[in-house]
Amino acid sequence: MTTRYADRMEGVKPSAIRQLLQYGADPNIISFGGGYPDASLFPASELQAIFTELLSGPGELSLQYTHSTGMPKLREQIAARMAADGVTTEQDNVLILQGSQQGLDLAARLLINPGDLVATEAPTFLGALIAFNPCQPEYLAIPMDEDGMMTEVLEQQLQAGRRIKLLYTVPDFHNPTGITLSLARRRHLIRLANQYDFIILEDSPYREVRYQGEKVATLKSMDSEGRVIYFGSFSKILAPGLRLGWSVASSEITEKLGLLKLAADTQCSTLNMAAVSLYLERHDLDAHIQVIKARYLAKKETMMSVLKSEFPADIRYTNPHGGLFTWLEFPESFDSEKFMLEYAVPQARVAWVPGATFFPTQQRKNFARFSYSTHSEEKTLQGMSALARLLKKHL
Repeated sequence: MTTRYADRMEGVKPSAIRQLLQYGADPNIISFGGGYPDASLFPASELQAIFTELLSGPGELSLQYTHSTGMPKLREQIAARMAADGVTTEQDNVLILQGSQQGLDLAARLLINPGDLVATEAPTFLGALIAFNPCQPEYLAIPMDEDGMMTEVLEQQLQAGRRIKLLYTVPDFHNPTGITLSLARRRHLIRLANQYDFIILEDSPYREVRYQGEKVATLKSMDSEGRVIYFGSFSKILAPGLRLGWSVASSEITEKLGLLKLAADTQCSTLNMAAVSLYLERHDLDAHIQVIKARYLAKKETMMSVLKSEFPADIRYTNPHGGLFTWLEFPESFDSEKFMLEYAVPQARVAWVPGATFFPTQQRKNFARFSYSTHSEEKTLQGMSALARLLKKHL
């Protein structure tokens, strides 16, 4: 039989992260590859009590269909949290999602035609490329420095006549680099969007996990023309298994995203939405986030200490103020994937995510993403020190 797949399937390829999950499941390998939160920090006992209560009561409150855009109370609670973060919005502008990843898929289907030009950071979040690729866009890759996306390079491209349909960014503790976009560049990006007429997808699932430095205003809070679609998530501040995120956008965009969501899955889990809403009502989420931040800071400092004291001096790395990742740059001739497969996994029993796959256009092999969130400090020391010894031997 000949299966006639749609042309869009040409852009659907297995991801490096999916292929590397086997290492995360192997107890003999210390994998710094997955961007997983520390499971010991999930509020399991509180959620267990809430789920028990919901399943003991009337089924229509937690097991029945509900609004396709999300339970009204939860949307109201999210609107209140966004307002506290400087984004004035109404409940009707909030759409509940199956994690912010679903938002990327819906936004791609809403906005991207084959051949449209989409701007991203270089490197960028692999999950965004996975969501965008079936819509067959072209990519405009904008380089980064310590202040995030180099918006002056974007402006030069726009002035030269490159017309972009939308721009995707992870401005807070960028995945994969951990870098935060500066306030000046955020303001510049908004000005460029207004001047050159494009939409901004502000993907910020790590925003609330800031453990150092001062908070930077969201792009959405600067949005005067309804050009920014903001994506948030409960995955990093409660638990990823709940699969709940949200978008905040203009009324017109929210309505159209809601229609696409209705076609995709009808609604998010009523039970999970009810549980998160009840958690927000009864427990102090901000206090819980403070606990998360303290633990991640300790984990990050452990990884930074090994990178600083034991790794070869010609390996560069980022020192993020939040989130889950650091980004390593090796010498130009170094192939991080080849080294990992041929030496690091069999000899040091250590794995990571090679960096090439995060670049939307010209892939660069001398980079790697390391996550410090999952393992204990002891495990991190063990794995990173073993890798340092191996790198000194081969570099």
